[in-house]
Amino acid sequence: MCFICNRIEMIKNRTNPYFVKELETGYVVIGDHQHFYGYTLFLYKFHGDKTELFHLDKSERQKFMEEMTMVAQAVQNAFGAEKINYELLGNGEAHLHWHIYPRRTGDIENYGNNGKGPVWWYPMDKMYSDENRLSEKELSEMKMKLLAELNRLEKSYADEQ
Repeated sequence: MCFICNRIEMIKNRTNPYFVKELETGYVVIGDHQHFYGYTLFLYKFHGDKTELFHLDKSERQKFMEEMTMVAQAVQNAFGAEKINYELLGNGEAHLHWHIYPRRTGDIENYGNNGKGPVWWYPMDKMYSDENRLSEKELSEMKMKLLAELNRLEKSYADEQ
């Protein structure tokens, strides 16, 4: 079983402390490490042979993209990002999942152009250091903020339909 599938099983078993909300096509979770404060993932519900966006039928792909967009907007609103970066790679885990990085000026310190640049310019050992793990209280507060924003936007997005 892949790492993402394991995390989804933990959500289903109510043992994933990072789980925020279930949507139609996926699960919203706070990232384990928070160098980029508000870092969130949107995990597609199914694995199987659907490892690329073009593997999804048109309506499923549109819904997955719409929900990812809503999650990104919720992240920006909840955590005050100046910009959002999106990643859908799948080289490490072929399970469809979005990395949503809230960005702020100088968040990669002296790496890149005046602290501006892609997240992968920041050293991985620093990004994933234990210093960037959340306390239970911090995680709880982040989850509440993001959940409130997702609930608010969910209604707004539904009204657009």
